[in-house]
Amino acid sequence: MKKLIFLLLMLFPIKVLAISASSSIVMDLDNGRILHANNIHDERLIASITKIMTAIVTIECADLDTVVTVGEEVLSAYGSAIYIEVGEKLTLRDLLYGLMLRSGNDAAVVIATNVAGSMENFSLLMNEMASKIGMNDTYFYNAHGLEEDSGKGNTSTAYDMALLTKYAMDNATFREIFGAKNYRVKTNYKTYSWTSKNKLIHNYDFITGGKTGYTEKARRTLVTTGSNNNINLVIVTLNDGNDFQDHITLYEEIFRKYEAVKVIDKEKFEVKEDSEYSDDTLYVMEDIYVPVTNSEKSDLRIEYELYKDNEYIDGDKVGVVKVYLKDDLIREESIYVLVEDDNKDNLSWWEKLLRWLKW
Repeated sequence: MKKLIFLLLMLFPIKVLAISASSSIVMDLDNGRILHANNIHDERLIASITKIMTAIVTIECADLDTVVTVGEEVLSAYGSAIYIEVGEKLTLRDLLYGLMLRSGNDAAVVIATNVAGSMENFSLLMNEMASKIGMNDTYFYNAHGLEEDSGKGNTSTAYDMALLTKYAMDNATFREIFGAKNYRVKTNYKTYSWTSKNKLIHNYDFITGGKTGYTEKARRTLVTTGSNNNINLVIVTLNDGNDFQDHITLYEEIFRKYEAVKVIDKEKFEVKEDSEYSDDTLYVMEDIYVPVTNSEKSDLRIEYELYKDNEYIDGDKVGVVKVYLKDDLIREESIYVLVEDDNKDNLSWWEKLLRWLKW
């Protein structure tokens, strides 16, 4: 038997990914499907990838154009910094760029104080957000990710951090900051020019964002996002001494192994069994792609669920389209109705176009 196994391996070698991380995950950003998993529910210190949560909490809870004055709270910050000073004036947006590109712990302290009044109050907002998203194995003590004097530190899992990033990437402002390579700002004291510490975003076109992290206890942590041929991914590695290379290895493997199949074309969308809304036009907002291996293509199926509603108006949600891989629901999108005007024949071509575009 051993000789047979050896012969099969020689004829059909199995590619084993050499990943150094104690925990790692690859998640599809569009549907949450896990495409690679290694100890994804192990709780570990997460260091500065904490700042992903700091950023999305700030974006959702504050006006980013608010100008804040750096207070004496900044004197408590240590470690990686953007070197802001007491009395300096910046917007929260500026601070978020310093937080994410340069991992400024001083930025995190000033943000927490101005958004929530104190670091303690801000950490409450972080934990509320974690609960909302479903990060069941996560706890935050602070906005920067350094361990506390008590020895306690922010803990999470590869899975929870992927969930968080998936949630945050739905926000356009977060995507812009997360994907920035450089940022320049002039304050009342000086001019800053920040470059992202995520070197992958400078070297690989498919990388769309990222956040690095490191403490002696947590070791190296990294979250990145990447897109290629309609496949959109988030990768998280925890305690990984070779994190940048491991992320590239994982991206290349997934992009090689999976193909994005367009299961719904928004330009040709129709529900053939529709009778409820046959006098009007049903539509979806976007094309739906699902990354699958070649052997999984035949396992894809689509179901439509239309609501029975005699009273609806133009633009109402009237159902959902569900995409299954075998028996697993992996994507669900809303179906909307475009109400046809009885007098549409009297409209100009320009008016018809504007109505079709919903302008």
